Amino acid sequence: MKADLHIHTDHSPDGVSSVAEMLESARSLGMECIAITDHNTMAGYHEAKPHADGLILVPAMEVSSADGHILAYGLDKEVTAGMSVRDTVAAIHAAGGIAVAAHPYRTWSGLGESNVIEDFDAVEVLNGRSAEKGNRSALQLARRMGKPGTGGSDAHKVEQMGDAYSILPSDCRDADDVINAIKQGKVSTAGGSRTAMGTLRYVYKAVSEWIGRGFRRM
Repeated sequence: MKADLHIHTDHSPDGVSSVAEMLESARSLGMECIAITDHNTMAGYHEAKPHADGLILVPAMEVSSADGHILAYGLDKEVTAGMSVRDTVAAIHAAGGIAVAAHPYRTWSGLGESNVIEDFDAVEVLNGRSAEKGNRSALQLARRMGKPGTGGSDAHKVEQMGDAYSILPSDCRDADDVINAIKQGKVSTAGGSRTAMGTLRYVYKAVSEWIGRGFRRM
């Protein structure tokens, strides 16, 4: 099954599209599973839950640790931003979830290789808004660590959804099945990386938002 495991809505500070628009887009693209991973909030997930008919909706968020972004799946509560990587991963596990190193080689928000510790459950190895070099390095890192690799579009608007995604076993029936499949390494990826033009747009957007935040990371 196709699963876009990295999606932002307008509940994220930099998100554009609404929850309803993202759900409609997911269905039109043939996604069977999605994770709404808004920055430091599960509000998007909670809004989507009553309207996710026909989709497996994974409880999720993208947590801003002190050293970069961490994807959290299968949570039963929100995790606080701003903690160390180790404490953030521990908090995700305490909330019943798994921790995935998001786009680890991205300059502005990635953890960097040294911060991807053994406590992580998986590494995001294909991100639709990351450059090919970064995705390739993430895949190599996951292989060296013996960790599963996930994929997601990192869409912030409907036009980006499905640019990259995960492929999970067709017998997954709910979010618990999806989490277990990831933990067992029964996941592969499909789609592509950010284009050269996309890189120019990304850098402009990232720098503008960084300045707007007063030179602070999200």
